[in-house]
Amino acid sequence: MKKEFPKNFLWGAATAAYQIEGAWNEDGKGPSIWDTFCHRSGTILNADTGDIACDHYHRFREDVQLMADLGLNAYRFSLSWPRIMPDGRGAMNQAGIDFYKKLIDGLLEKNIEPLVTMHHWDLPQRIHDAGGWLNRRSTDWFADFAQLVVRQLGDKVRYWITLNEPGVIAYCGYGCGAHAPGVKDDATHVQ
Repeated sequence: MKKEFPKNFLWGAATAAYQIEGAWNEDGKGPSIWDTFCHRSGTILNADTGDIACDHYHRFREDVQLMADLGLNAYRFSLSWPRIMPDGRGAMNQAGIDFYKKLIDGLLEKNIEPLVTMHHWDLPQRIHDAGGWLNRRSTDWFADFAQLVVRQLGDKVRYWITLNEPGVIAYCGYGCGAHAPGVKDDATHVQ
């Protein structure tokens, strides 16, 4: 018996802002913990960074066309919190939100469903400097960011993911220190 996928099945690709966008210090974007971590000597093999990455920030139209050529009908990507709110709280960076609006419009023009992750590991450095996820106020700052992006993008986005792999953020970022922000403290990662 031949099995078929449902007609509404989503065939897609997935990325993370820091891993694909590049343009790490362009158009008003603030630094993320990954920018800081990767620029710290000895943390990343070959001193690689996401400064350019796949240059999705400049090449997103080509990337969307590649997705369309592959026949994808979904794209799960994350927003760079410090691209949209350089300080992690307060004022919105219009150039940052405009990038995501153009990306989403390009996807929809090609009948590709945008699935948006609000946070995929790239905490704004200034939020980290204020205590990061260990500061209970960070949940309020994240809620403000979430409300802002839903107000700005919610008319075109049906599917939202809040946090990507919070256990990885906790253990790899605050326990073993393999990921940004590079904290090595067993007691901290379980708080």
